[in-house]
Amino acid sequence: MEKLLEQIKKGTVWAFPGGVHPPQQKTLSNSARIARLPLPDKLVVPIKQHIGANGKLIVEKGQQVLKGQALSVPVANWSVPVHAPSSGTITDIASMPSAHPSALPELSIIIEPDGKDQWCELTPTPNPSELSHDELVDIIHQAGISGMGGAGFPTYVKADIKQPIEFLIVNAVECEPYITADDVLMREHAKQVVQGIELMQQILNPTLCIVGIEDNKPEAIAAMKSAAEHNANIVIQTVPTVYPSGGEKQLIKLLTNREVPSGGIPADIGILVHNTGTLFAVQQAVYEGKPLIERVVTVTGNTIHNAGNVWALLGTEVKHLLDCQGFSPVPQQRVVMGGPMMGFTLPTVRIGVIKTTNCILAPDHKELAEPGPEKACIRCSACADACPASLLPQQLQWFAKSKEYDKLQEHNLFDCIECGACAYVCPSEIPLVQYYRVAKVEIKEQQAEKIKADRAKERFDARKERLEREQQERQNRHKRKPAAKTPDEKQKVADALARVKSKSSDGDEKSAVAAAIARAKAKKQQGEELEPDNSEVAKERALRKEKARKYKEQKAAEGESSPTPDDKKSAVAAAIARAKAKKAAQAEQTAEPQSDEAPAPADDKKAAVAAAIARAKAKKAAQAEQEAEPQSDEAPAPADDKKAAVAAAIARAKAKKAAKAAAQAQQSDEPSAAEQTGEVEPENSQTHSPADDKKAAVAAAIARAKAKKAAKEAEQSAASEHSAPEHSNEPQTSSGSDSEQTASEQTAAEKKKAAVAAAIARAKAKKLQKEGNDQS
Repeated sequence: MEKLLEQIKKGTVWAFPGGVHPPQQKTLSNSARIARLPLPDKLVVPIKQHIGANGKLIVEKGQQVLKGQALSVPVANWSVPVHAPSSGTITDIASMPSAHPSALPELSIIIEPDGKDQWCELTPTPNPSELSHDELVDIIHQAGISGMGGAGFPTYVKADIKQPIEFLIVNAVECEPYITADDVLMREHAKQVVQGIELMQQILNPTLCIVGIEDNKPEAIAAMKSAAEHNANIVIQTVPTVYPSGGEKQLIKLLTNREVPSGGIPADIGILVHNTGTLFAVQQAVYEGKPLIERVVTVTGNTIHNAGNVWALLGTEVKHLLDCQGFSPVPQQRVVMGGPMMGFTLPTVRIGVIKTTNCILAPDHKELAEPGPEKACIRCSACADACPASLLPQQLQWFAKSKEYDKLQEHNLFDCIECGACAYVCPSEIPLVQYYRVAKVEIKEQQAEKIKADRAKERFDARKERLEREQQERQNRHKRKPAAKTPDEKQKVADALARVKSKSSDGDEKSAVAAAIARAKAKKQQGEELEPDNSEVAKERALRKEKARKYKEQKAAEGESSPTPDDKKSAVAAAIARAKAKKAAQAEQTAEPQSDEAPAPADDKKAAVAAAIARAKAKKAAQAEQEAEPQSDEAPAPADDKKAAVAAAIARAKAKKAAKAAAQAQQSDEPSAAEQTGEVEPENSQTHSPADDKKAAVAAAIARAKAKKAAKEAEQSAASEHSAPEHSNEPQTSSGSDSEQTASEQTAAEKKKAAVAAAIARAKAKKLQKEGNDQS
């Protein structure tokens, strides 16, 4: 730090990258003293002339005001008031064109001066060293002072900064061509500028104050050195004439060799920068008590006959300044507010001067030629070489045209100071600065929309949370509160605890157990007392359950009594018959392998197919029977009754026939297959399980099918025997061939087998029927 101070005091200056050397053209306006203009016919005072929020109006239409009287008061952060530039009457408060390239309307106060130029009561401070920090800041704030060299940053915000400041830099460079307002101000009012610097030193207490002035202003340098001789902490530093050395970051680099980080401010590195005009306004506010109502403006250009610097009241129309200085317009005349590098063409000259207006330029066509049509970029890199912020103007222009805002921010678009050096050196005449300005505005609009959306989402979430909380509170209010304990119940608990304590003297173990039991009982009792009394509800619930149970029993009794006795008996008999038939079928299957002659392979295949079909039909019948059983409570349909009666009759006929056949079979000498295998059960056999009943039903169905088939084949064979000799037309031969005899013998054997099988089936059916009757 000490080495840096020594270098600064020796006059060391460091270079910054880039920069250009446009023609200065300052001799047009710096040869004369600052002139005073006559009062204009009207003053258009915008209420916002700085960065930040608008002030609140405290005047109204038709009101008389005095010079220096406050027209608004600050109501928010970064808000400063505006004051009446002259005494007169407020004729209107309306939106008027603003001092901006777009000329968008701004709320303005229109004052008609009365010609008296009468001041309001002022409160000067002859000895400001006696004032405190806060008092000085408040004076600056109420005087409406904001930055007069660039963006219009509120001065009181910089004065009230909490960070320690090492260097206070005064920007007196004024590097842009044609502009000489700060130059002549330092020549004529160097003492007041130095007093303003000392006031800021009193507020900020910096280590050193550096005043940077370009070497093309020798008279201003001499005047400032003379005024600051008594203050050793003020250094007047001469810097080379390079544009844009007056940029804040570039000047810091020139004077201190420090660089402001990207996206940061000078205060981040312990540096604060003020403009010469701003410090003069601070001196006027503190020493004279005057608010900021006027400033020095350079009026120059080849169309101006009396080019020079004037004291312009804030709100004075540009037209009044031009007319007072001898304006001779040319066809398609341009009027620029600001310098030729960073200024902008005014859409109308009926725009008022504001706090940041330092120059009105009215050039002719030779002096400041109209830009030609934009051509394609030839990638010469001249723009990158001239950029003082070390940016890439070519890439920024591509991203700005394609609206790739993310990439613009990645390439540090907001580090651009819009100095115009890139556009000045571009051979293709591309308006690079205009692209950057548009992109900056669009990015700021997007950020503002995002902030608005985030705030809306926060409000929605807060509202949703509040509604849920209110709903929960409503639900909790409807819940039953625990019953409060009566004094008697509290006394019972206390007595129980006392008894436990009295018993504790009998022994440690007993007392411990008794105390534990007592605590458990007390806790349980206390819990029961806290719980609501639901005994009545429980009784009502038990009564309803009892009624429902009785109702179900009554319905069940009615359902059981609905079927007729015959149906019930027939259902039981059918189940028993199915069980026995199944067992008989199993016995028959066991007996078949014991027959004397093995069946032919074709018969086995047919029997297997028939058995499979029979099993499927039996399974289907059993399922239908099971599905029909739950519906037994309901009265059967008339058609079902008729079918059941017919089936019962057929079953009785078949059973009677089977019994008769079984009786005939018993008289024969040949025992049945069931008797040979010993599978006929005695009459007192026990009842089978439900699974055996199902299997018996299937076997019975198979047996019935086989018996029916055998009987049918027997009848057909008998019919064929009787009909053959009677109806044959051919004569009978006494001697047949051997093949005919063999066929007749086989037919007789098959008939015999069929008769035996039918007899066995009938015997089994009869026995099954008898057993079913016994069990029923």
